[in-house]
Amino acid sequence: MAKKTYDLLFKLLLIGDSGVGKTCVLFRFSDDAFNTTFISTIGIDFKIKTVELNGKRIKLQIWDTAGQERFHTITTSYYRGAMGILLVYDITNAKSFENISKWLRNIEEHANEDVEKMLLGNKCDMEDVRVVSKAKGEQIASEHNIRFFETSAKANINIEKAFLTLAEDILHKTPGKEPTNENVDVNNRSGSSGGVRCCS
Repeated sequence: MAKKTYDLLFKLLLIGDSGVGKTCVLFRFSDDAFNTTFISTIGIDFKIKTVELNGKRIKLQIWDTAGQERFHTITTSYYRGAMGILLVYDITNAKSFENISKWLRNIEEHANEDVEKMLLGNKCDMEDVRVVSKAKGEQIASEHNIRFFETSAKANINIEKAFLTLAEDILHKTPGKEPTNENVDVNNRSGSSGGVRCCS
């Protein structure tokens, strides 16, 4: 039988308004490439990248969703089962930032309760046309108790760091992984093991 090439599979989702650079962020992470001629994502697309974290090989299945309203009924079904969601806005587009609260409501309505969330302020290389301050991004992230990075797919700033940090946060609360120390999180609601203890 073919040996499985990874230990864990994490499903991640990129959401945010159309044009904020979700596809560019994904391609920079998965292929280390940047292309200015992407057409808008139609519906949904995904990439896979395997990373090594804490001695485990983790396959990241990253779904890139369309930001346009007309695709929302298609894309909301992908929230279910997502273990991590990256909300992306464009620091040069105030409307895309204002809509983050709408995207957060979508997550509340459609995603699992314990999904890991992260906020990305993309296009931070375009400082000269910035309209959303870093402080504003930090504020909304702290209000919702989620991590925040400013990123640039073009200049390759914080892209890998954001994905790996999110994957690590998911790994920390994934049931079934061997605890590295005695501080096991007893409040972990994502486990479905029903309190079964492993006796070695």
